[in-house]
Amino acid sequence: MNRFSETTRMLICVAALGLPSAVLADDVTDTLESALQAYQDGDLKYAMEELDFARQLIKAQNTASLTTFLPGAPEGWTREVSTEMTAGLAMMGGGAGAEASYSMGDQRFTITLMADNPMVGALAGMLGSAGLMGMKLERVGRMKYLNQDGELSGIVDNRILIQAKGASADVMIPVLESIDVKGLSGFGG
Repeated sequence: MNRFSETTRMLICVAALGLPSAVLADDVTDTLESALQAYQDGDLKYAMEELDFARQLIKAQNTASLTTFLPGAPEGWTREVSTEMTAGLAMMGGGAGAEASYSMGDQRFTITLMADNPMVGALAGMLGSAGLMGMKLERVGRMKYLNQDGELSGIVDNRILIQAKGASADVMIPVLESIDVKGLSGFGG
């Protein structure tokens, strides 16, 4: 049992060292310590519950950092960020997600960011060959977006989906141009 206890302790320490310093000494660390204590006490069920809870806390932090890549509202528009998206992703294979709704008068559109979800990988293959299949593409900065009946979809680093829908491409493209695509490609790394 000692060998496993030391291995578990080492894994938790390595995981904690890989977290940003702002995360240390917070709920995640406390939960990991609680899991370790439960494991050492032989309460494997509670140890697993605590590890699952720590994972949820880390996912919430990951989602919060993804939200920072959502563009601000254009002049005259308002933006509302949704915090509900990641819960739905759990049923679709996991990952992180963020979404913002933009509105001005009767006009409204949403921009969705989805990272590290299996569906994004499948869509990346389709987008890669969209031009060959005769699908309509829009260039936004250095990125190409698939335009399916006004819904724009682009992939960053083959793992992060950017999707805009609800308004004309002319309205959404300038907002998409303001996304820090280079920074987004380093998300979660």
